[in-house]
Amino acid sequence: MAGATTATNQNVRLAKLRWAGLPRLAFIALRELSREYRLSVALGDLLYIDERWYVSHAGLLRIAQRRKCSGIKVECVREISDPGATRWAFKATVFKSRNCKGFVGYGDADPSNVSTLVHGAEMRVAETRAVNRALRKAYGIGICSVEEIGSFANPPQSSRESKKLAPQPANGNGSYGGPKVRDRLCQLIRQHQLDATLVKAYATDFCAVKTLRDATREQVEAFVVHLADWAEKDRNALLSQLNSYPVQKEGAA
Repeated sequence: MAGATTATNQNVRLAKLRWAGLPRLAFIALRELSREYRLSVALGDLLYIDERWYVSHAGLLRIAQRRKCSGIKVECVREISDPGATRWAFKATVFKSRNCKGFVGYGDADPSNVSTLVHGAEMRVAETRAVNRALRKAYGIGICSVEEIGSFANPPQSSRESKKLAPQPANGNGSYGGPKVRDRLCQLIRQHQLDATLVKAYATDFCAVKTLRDATREQVEAFVVHLADWAEKDRNALLSQLNSYPVQKEGAA
């Protein structure tokens, strides 16, 4: 019980740091989500976007693991998929136990309903969305997953920039979660004219690590999504948050 309280308090503390000015109701919801599902803000399990909480794919997988999920089956729905148009649909079935008949979820993705940051990865996005929906059904997760909400983190950019950001497969963490994740972060810094040193300091706090090299790919990806969303919706508030960091944190990354 004490451990759960500590984790909840840590979530609240990090939420205050990452999302300045959260309303009281948001903290009430955060405490309930923390207690009921043991989701972690530090690990990127929860994101606050457009005045509501979203769970991440990583958070859902952690819930499934803790609750001894028996397996997940994923298959492409070829009848409504069109590889030539990069339009994909998947069906996922989650089995909570060996005797479970399965909880089914569907997910689709095409260039019109994903962020430009992940153009070229529509197939993987569709698969993730299907798995997320099935997991939410299986474990009664009432909040939507961040991967399901489409192009919320879709900052305006040229077609040339979009091509530069086309995702590629990566293994391991690498630097700042892998070269392509790092490239997306650097592109956001340039696009919105942000101070790279302050962004790295903020990212370090967001990921709850001593340096960005210690962060997992999932944590850095969650930060990039968060940064893109905030920069697009309220750049002045983002600048205020970044300017709250002292200059001496320059070497944090």
